[in-house]
Amino acid sequence: MTPVIAAKGLGMRYGRRWALSDCDLEIPPGRVAGLVGPNGAGKTTLMNLMAGQLTPTTGTIEVLGSRPADRPEQLARVGFVAQETPTYAGLTVGEHLRLGAKLNPRWDQAVAEERLRRLGLDHGQRAGQLSGGQRAQLALTLGIAKRPELLILDEPVAALDPLARREFLQALMEAVAEHAFSVVMSSHLLADLERVCDYLVLLVSSRLEVAGEVEELLATHWLITGVRREDPPEGAEVISASHTGRQSTLLVRSATPISEPGWLASQVSLEDIVLAHMGRPALEVAA
Repeated sequence: MTPVIAAKGLGMRYGRRWALSDCDLEIPPGRVAGLVGPNGAGKTTLMNLMAGQLTPTTGTIEVLGSRPADRPEQLARVGFVAQETPTYAGLTVGEHLRLGAKLNPRWDQAVAEERLRRLGLDHGQRAGQLSGGQRAQLALTLGIAKRPELLILDEPVAALDPLARREFLQALMEAVAEHAFSVVMSSHLLADLERVCDYLVLLVSSRLEVAGEVEELLATHWLITGVRREDPPEGAEVISASHTGRQSTLLVRSATPISEPGWLASQVSLEDIVLAHMGRPALEVAA
């Protein structure tokens, strides 16, 4: 089965600074993938590479089996909603839909009209008069009505209040269930991602740190405590560690549950996993 995203040795450099380096990544089809990492980790750069808005400095990337933005047919298969929730303040809702229909050969007017009806948006309303949540929903409507096979969302809920975020994410999941497209979505809001994503991609210091099924990540990360010691259980990779005079607390990754005597193990949340990996010492990227 062709991956939605396939990157090999992918890198992007601006002058002497690497925004993304040595990225090997495969995202299977049918996933809602959360892209996370601290500011400056390379998330927006990776998304722009996926959308074909940047040409990589090194390596390769394929989207839906082809080079991004390689031809009009490829562009039609990918929807992209940028971080600033792109709508035109001076255009009405109806004018946005007419523009979408002109620019997108797979445009589904019925889907767009039905979403507007559910949202209570009037064709005559100007985008500049809408609330932040309404503008985000309009941008999502344009992305969904394009009928993409992959929808890329860069921080789509960053500026929304909690209620608007919940409504946006609910609408997104309903659309995924109804139209069966893949999603790559970046966000700093880990609790939101944990609600909707089944795949995780974590970038740290311009490098890929973790990629995998959320369910598998939750099943293979453990918080363990025991009498102070330096050596972890056999077969366990230490992600983070803290020690007191008498006790060691480790967050480890292990394919099997921790059963070694002397360790008390408990499962962790996705947020615990992300924060532990983000706190690992960064590798230097050569200039």
